[in-house]
Amino acid sequence: MGMKRFMSRLGVGGAEVETVLDRPETLPGHVVTGTTTITGGKIDQEVEKVLVSLEATVEVERDDSTWYEQVTFGTQQVGGGFTINPGQQITGRFELPVPWQTPITDVGGWHLHGMKIGVRTKLAIPGAVDPGDLDPVGVHPLPVQEAVLAALGDLGFHFRSADVEKGHLGGSDLPFYQEIELKPAGEYARRISELEVTFLVDGAGMDVVLEADRRGGLLSRGGDELSRFRVGHHDTDRHALAGLLHQQLEHLGRRRGWF
Repeated sequence: MGMKRFMSRLGVGGAEVETVLDRPETLPGHVVTGTTTITGGKIDQEVEKVLVSLEATVEVERDDSTWYEQVTFGTQQVGGGFTINPGQQITGRFELPVPWQTPITDVGGWHLHGMKIGVRTKLAIPGAVDPGDLDPVGVHPLPVQEAVLAALGDLGFHFRSADVEKGHLGGSDLPFYQEIELKPAGEYARRISELEVTFLVDGAGMDVVLEADRRGGLLSRGGDELSRFRVGHHDTDRHALAGLLHQQLEHLGRRRGWF
């Protein structure tokens, strides 16, 4: 029994948890629901907590180095305070709120390369290592987010890449933020090499943060410039949004002498 207990602390022969999501898709501000099933291992174990969290793959930049971390957020306790016996199964339901500023992973039926969001379920067992269970989740854009991206497409911008960066912007609620990188065309392409878009959503609306990486010339230096404006959840007219986005880019350009 002593060896079994020792091995269970290393995650061998201990209790395991499996999660089945009702739907592997959601939207910011909505919920993810599912069922957890805990199966006892080879010894009795005390389960202090059953925790469910959202987890994102986040890019970290420091000095000249870049690496990736798995960052959990929106953690909730959905059970605990019981002992599970060998082979015993205990099942429970959960409802996990999805924060408004959760990064989106899928747009228009396409998965954004590099975006990874999942639900992590873990058991808190004294003295034991629990790797947990990770279930991928597709986070689709809210109507206003989709409308802004469509309006940028109408202006000639094309999707290039997306990432989630560790850190805070003013108004951000999470320890990271998403940047959707777009490549310009037409009149914008002559002055901007890349446009990065960040959505900072809350219950009342959304701030749109635009970061334009301008092209350098013989008599000028390239650099990043920011513009920020707010829309409501009901502002989904892509034609009106295209006009607003154009005004923002023109205003930013006039401030810096691009246009």
